[in-house]
Amino acid sequence: MPDVVLVTGVSRLLGGLAATALAAREDVGRVIGIDVVPPRRPLIGVDFVRVDLRNPVITRLVEQYSVDTVVHMGVLATPTAAGGRASQKEINVIGTMQLLAACQKATSLRRLVVKSAAAVYGASPHDPAVFTESAALGVRTANGFGRDSSEVESYVAGFARRRPDVEVSVLRFANVIGPSIATALTDYFSLPVVPVPAGFDGRLQFVHEDDCVRATVLASTADADRVTGVTNVAGDGVLTVLQCARMMHRPVVQAPLQTEGLLRRGYGWSRMATFPEGQFRQLAYGRVVDTTRMRERLGFEPSRTSREAFGSFAETAGLTVPGVDLARTGLGRAQVVLAAMGWLPDPSSTPGARS
Repeated sequence: MPDVVLVTGVSRLLGGLAATALAAREDVGRVIGIDVVPPRRPLIGVDFVRVDLRNPVITRLVEQYSVDTVVHMGVLATPTAAGGRASQKEINVIGTMQLLAACQKATSLRRLVVKSAAAVYGASPHDPAVFTESAALGVRTANGFGRDSSEVESYVAGFARRRPDVEVSVLRFANVIGPSIATALTDYFSLPVVPVPAGFDGRLQFVHEDDCVRATVLASTADADRVTGVTNVAGDGVLTVLQCARMMHRPVVQAPLQTEGLLRRGYGWSRMATFPEGQFRQLAYGRVVDTTRMRERLGFEPSRTSREAFGSFAETAGLTVPGVDLARTGLGRAQVVLAAMGWLPDPSSTPGARS
């Protein structure tokens, strides 16, 4: 069992939850959490160290604490979390390279767990119905975060060849969702009117945020023969884009696939949602992964299906309308939707709407 665990990205939700869950286990020794900014949530039982992964000082940190297990949760999924696409790529790729360089030199290291994403498969009309772990990565169709994750995995594979004594596990998660996490996809389905690719209804898989943490903890503590290699992680079943919109009680508008760039600029300008490059393509063509290895090798069983995971988000999701506070206006959701579409006066301009 791990004696000293280093967890990256602890200032974000999943990294912080994973670090706290590991610290709560009796069979885990010390847990050290690192990030470039202090965490906003308390990390019970975790020793926080403020470190930028892009800084070579990470090498001294790993050596100083004799880290034997590294859990890399620091790959950013959205550009807004990093301050822009260029910064996101630098943190994801350069930060991972520096971390792996530190791991390469650490004689105490025994296990490396990396949080990746099913986005590495990309999305195209030529995709198989179900992606297995052996499928070729969609280098030509993956964009943004998916391409970053592909690069990260290639560096991790190189590290595994150079350090065969280290147990390396890569977890490719489907879209993580839940009542607490904020992603580009939760922004999208929180819009008052959801634009969907005209003529398409892509299949989506989800994994609940709690299951994401549970799978990460299992990969960090299980026996070596169960965790080595790449593993897809997703809840049972699939939902289509239109089914998701119905669960959110959102009206939809059909938009040609070619308008992705216009939508991305429009929503970015309005700050209503983060619309990263490639997301509309995924909504059109969908993406489903095979989870046989997850069950048979890793021994992990998600507590929620894809529908249940998305439902936990839908039950608590708010409505994204810039400048409108539903709690203060006291207006119904339908009224705000109509106002956002320009069919009613802006509720924020109503006398008494804001204090």
